[in-house]
Amino acid sequence: MYKQIEQCLKDNSLLPIKGNILGISSLHNFRPLFGDAVQLIETTYPEEDMQNLTYDDNSFDYIISDQVIEHLEDPKKAILESYRVLKKGGIAIHTTCFINYIHNVPIDMWRFSPECLRYLCKNFKILTIGSWGNRAAILGCFISERFRNLSIPNSKWSIRNRIATYNEEQYPMVVWIVAKK
Repeated sequence: MYKQIEQCLKDNSLLPIKGNILGISSLHNFRPLFGDAVQLIETTYPEEDMQNLTYDDNSFDYIISDQVIEHLEDPKKAILESYRVLKKGGIAIHTTCFINYIHNVPIDMWRFSPECLRYLCKNFKILTIGSWGNRAAILGCFISERFRNLSIPNSKWSIRNRIATYNEEQYPMVVWIVAKK
């Protein structure tokens, strides 16, 4: 997922990420994409309620929510809020889950298909929508908590690498969207 988001940003001349950034939840996987000219506000849900953002209109060049909207009571309102706080031409990156175990942090409300993200972001210009998953990864994640936390070797001969890089579109575990205001 993160590699495909990075490729989309590269293809659209949006790397490195710079300017005013609002990051909601973990930005660990996005930090390598940040340039030097970054003013970052990093927060977490539920401390910052994405459905009622406390920032002025047109405040940010980027808003990134990583695995947040499945926890919200009103994800449509959250997406509208992300649109509101973005500057004209600003970029929204939202990732979420489709097939996943229930993870109450603090609640677990929704699952999203790529078409659902397209609908929620209909006010934006969509740069990319994607999904990743496969039956083997789903099985591994549901069988063992440890499977979810294993690192993925770069070797193409590694079984974990093969599982992690194989995609069956009809079995998405995660979905994402990169969209422009």
